[in-house]
Amino acid sequence: MRKLSMAGLALVVAACGGGGEQQQQAAQPEAPAPAPAAGASHDVNMVLEGTAYKYVPDQLTIKIGDQVVFHNVSGGPHNVQFWADSIPAGSAEPLSAGMPDPMSPLAGPLIVDPNGTYTVKFANTPVGEYKYYCLPHLANKMTATITVTQ
Repeated sequence: MRKLSMAGLALVVAACGGGGEQQQQAAQPEAPAPAPAAGASHDVNMVLEGTAYKYVPDQLTIKIGDQVVFHNVSGGPHNVQFWADSIPAGSAEPLSAGMPDPMSPLAGPLIVDPNGTYTVKFANTPVGEYKYYCLPHLANKMTATITVTQ
């Protein structure tokens, strides 16, 4: 019985890799690849001040690869929607790729929750001006511009 137990144990050890030196070297994890450099993050508040609905700031300059986090501070719901005819040529596709869960082309979803956020990434977007507005408050002139530079 003892010989049978030792034989069974030897099979289990062999099946699990045996613990040999060569096996241990192969199991060492490789060093992770360095993460790509991320762009800067910028904040824009969406607010109701008195009777004025606005983005604060309403003029923002960023670089290609940066992201903008929009915060629903007061007066919501709000969203971020870019005018298709007021963005640089060739920017609709990369801009859309940086806008998760769109409501429609170039339109972010409504941010209903107080203190809710929505992030737009400007990876691979062309340099230029990106004019946008809040759909629920367009009649109240809630508009702004992001300028993308190198």
